[in-house]
Amino acid sequence: MSAQPPSAQALGRVLIIAGSDSGGGAGIQADIKTVTALGGYAATAITAITVQNTLGVSDVHPVPLEIVTAQAYAVLDDIGADAIKTGMLGDAAMVAAAAEILDVAAGVPAVIDPVMAAKGGATLLAEEAVGAVKALLVPRAALLTPNAPEAEALTGLKVETADDLLRAGEALLEAGARAVLMKGGHVPGDTVVDVLMTPQGETTFAAARIDTRHTHGTGCTLASACAAGLAQGLELAEAVAQAWGYTQEAIARAPGFGAGHGPLDHAWPVRGR
Repeated sequence: MSAQPPSAQALGRVLIIAGSDSGGGAGIQADIKTVTALGGYAATAITAITVQNTLGVSDVHPVPLEIVTAQAYAVLDDIGADAIKTGMLGDAAMVAAAAEILDVAAGVPAVIDPVMAAKGGATLLAEEAVGAVKALLVPRAALLTPNAPEAEALTGLKVETADDLLRAGEALLEAGARAVLMKGGHVPGDTVVDVLMTPQGETTFAAARIDTRHTHGTGCTLASACAAGLAQGLELAEAVAQAWGYTQEAIARAPGFGAGHGPLDHAWPVRGR
């Protein structure tokens, strides 16, 4: 007797709206690897093609807006989605288009990763688009996943300490996000602390800082892992906990590729511990 295929809900369908990373460490490539490694099904609407490796981004080619939206609607009209994750959007027009896609898919939880810069410092979101992210995407976020610099840009608050993280998180909840995962990787210290904040309370995730330069795509990975859990029906705190553990292990197992900020080991669950 042949094995029965899993149901779509068991797989968890994630539509990812983000840019491509030719080096495979971040962006769409990291998103697809992450969702697949966690047992989900990844579909994509690619917003830009970047020329990059572990040393940085050397060029960006935006995909025409109408092609991005056509990709998303083609997926939603046929395959469907149990969660949507946004990453690199590039400019205000793309942010507005992403908001419209989320409205069309009303009821599908959205994980918003407000990507603004690459690990090497290259700008991935126009400065004038930050306001559009705050106005259009933050209120549509089932989960917002900013790092400290992104939280500063969205709130106007300095985020340099653990207390600053909480203050900025509260501001983002007030701005309309239903939940915020404040990422503390940029906050100095031997321990990395991330805080999941909701109107009902806070959940802290902490671990010793891993001494490595191979952290390219960490934010993309964590957000996509959260989306995979939500798509598979996990409660928010459970989805974030699973995503956090997966990402920590992926950093610890980084293969060491490249001369700069290298990629994580997204496939570690496939090979087992």
